[in-house]
Amino acid sequence: MNKVAIIMGSTSDLPVMQDAVDILKEFNIEVEIDIVSAHRTPDKLFDYGKNAHTRGISVIIAGAGGAAHLPGMIASLSPLPVIGVPVKSSNSIDGWDSVLSILQMPGGVPVATVALNGAKNAGILAAQILGASDKAVLDRIIAYKEELKIKVEAASKELNK
Repeated sequence: MNKVAIIMGSTSDLPVMQDAVDILKEFNIEVEIDIVSAHRTPDKLFDYGKNAHTRGISVIIAGAGGAAHLPGMIASLSPLPVIGVPVKSSNSIDGWDSVLSILQMPGGVPVATVALNGAKNAGILAAQILGASDKAVLDRIIAYKEELKIKVEAASKELNK
């Protein structure tokens, strides 16, 4: 079973992270959502990171703003692929603190990082990771990309009328 976990440091990240939830549901991929704060619930963070793979999770998407430690800490604890979503939060320095905190991981602790507030791309990337070994998911990704192409071609035609 393919299941993607979407975690974030607080509910204030949910408006951004909802894009990942929505696109994964569009691909018919099961989603688990939770609040796991690297700073306020460290025991939960350690348990989540160490045990997600035993609960059927295949990929973890972790969104965080400000100091943005959640994706890296989860990646340090889990054998699963982790996709970090930097969130431009109210305590953020234009989001750059979040981007750099997630992007600049030390060797041996990779975190795939998407654009600032790029949760939709995180969801698509998680689906592509799953699609590498699940033909049904791969077929849905192929269809999705074809739809993107058709939309752009239609927009181009409309523009050139």
